[in-house]
Amino acid sequence: MVRQTNRLRESFNEAAELYHEARPGYPEVLFDDLVSLSGIPDGGRVLEIGCGTGQATAPLARRGYRILCVELGANMAAVARRTLASFPAVDVVTADFEEWPTEAESFDLVTSATALHWIDPSIRYHKIARVLRPGGAVAPFWYAHVHMDADRGFFEEVQGIYERVAPQIVGPTDQVLQRPDDLPAGEVTEIEATGLYGPVTVRRYPFQVQYDTASYINVLNTYSGHRTLALDVRQRLLDGIAQLMDTQYDGRITKGYLAMLYIAHRS
Repeated sequence: MVRQTNRLRESFNEAAELYHEARPGYPEVLFDDLVSLSGIPDGGRVLEIGCGTGQATAPLARRGYRILCVELGANMAAVARRTLASFPAVDVVTADFEEWPTEAESFDLVTSATALHWIDPSIRYHKIARVLRPGGAVAPFWYAHVHMDADRGFFEEVQGIYERVAPQIVGPTDQVLQRPDDLPAGEVTEIEATGLYGPVTVRRYPFQVQYDTASYINVLNTYSGHRTLALDVRQRLLDGIAQLMDTQYDGRITKGYLAMLYIAHRS
């Protein structure tokens, strides 16, 4: 199980350029709320865990914060350095956060965009508390695929292709999609259970992304479950999805996302 988890976690590094091009970013209002709710001071110091290619780093860098990014994948880190080269206050180090030597009480804010779930749950929030200054905030966020009427039933129909071709993977279409308001805020329980933080504030940001066939296949090729399929199985799966889009959905779909932001201050 550990080996499989590591394989999934490291699969993104194999497609760093595609990941940067294909993955959607986050609503700008999320970063406005992150700043206001965390109380980070002007010019404050931020630790970002798993910055990927820097998609969520740039909005914070534009706001003038000093940011240290800890990224596991060497290819992802290289793309992030290139993407963030115009921000001299941003530093990207290639390291495993679980083994990275901590800088005690040296950050005003620790954040992570769709990456914290890859960190060992027995380590993540305890190690974050050690690097936060007293009163500093932890603010993980990520997005999930949710049901919106604009998808026209595509995701229910594509489920059949997954069941026939790749039933072994856990992907974005393998379960009944929930509405944005119904998705549980599960991270609250884990943060509070540590006893290291105050009350958790949660914010929700539903948004939609339109894809043509090529761009949707590209984004599927960045999902860890899809990338770890045998190549012939992955190709059959993607060919079936592309054919469904082209023949029944005019080569264009709309996918609903819900970004969720959690913020809590170190006790």
